[in-house]
Amino acid sequence: MAKLILLRHLESQWNKENRFTGWTDVPLSKEGIESAKEVAGKLARFKIDKVYTSPLIRNKETVSLITRAAAKGEEEDLSSSTNLGKKDVPIVIDKALDERNYGKLQGLNKDEVKKQYGEEQVHLWRRSWNQAPPKGESLEDVFNRVVPFYRRYIEKDLKEGKNVLIVASHNSLRALVKYLDKISDEDIIGFEMPTASIKEYDL
Repeated sequence: MAKLILLRHLESQWNKENRFTGWTDVPLSKEGIESAKEVAGKLARFKIDKVYTSPLIRNKETVSLITRAAAKGEEEDLSSSTNLGKKDVPIVIDKALDERNYGKLQGLNKDEVKKQYGEEQVHLWRRSWNQAPPKGESLEDVFNRVVPFYRRYIEKDLKEGKNVLIVASHNSLRALVKYLDKISDEDIIGFEMPTASIKEYDL
């Protein structure tokens, strides 16, 4: 039985500032960087055979930092030691795993947007199945690029018995969890994954 591990990227600077990020390429915050060792420690119990992530810098930085923390943990025999620190673990980077495009909301403070459009409308843009923010993507749009990629590539690795780690952004992971857990269009509004959180599957 193969393991699928989902990891939302570490805290970014705009997560910290409570701003909509979407496709904007924003680096990790100082706190996000400092949390890498702890996250690597949580991954230490897994033997990871392959990593998938997106080209967004917050996702790539997360992979780089936890990989380095894992390698350092192995050298020092720390709890953060994991085979992620091995140089032969392949890392696949693909835009299919990018965060949703938040369109005109990108870069704006979430509280300010709520004042302008109303809390209910903003919640629907952020968490509902098929309501897209102005000039942006809905979760359904994200689902329609993430899930075909998963079925074509990642599912194949899992069927071969490989343990796979996906490091991605909030809505690309929400879309994938909707598919894997068969969550209804109505119920997906209640599912969230905080930054640096992990969700695992036996497949």
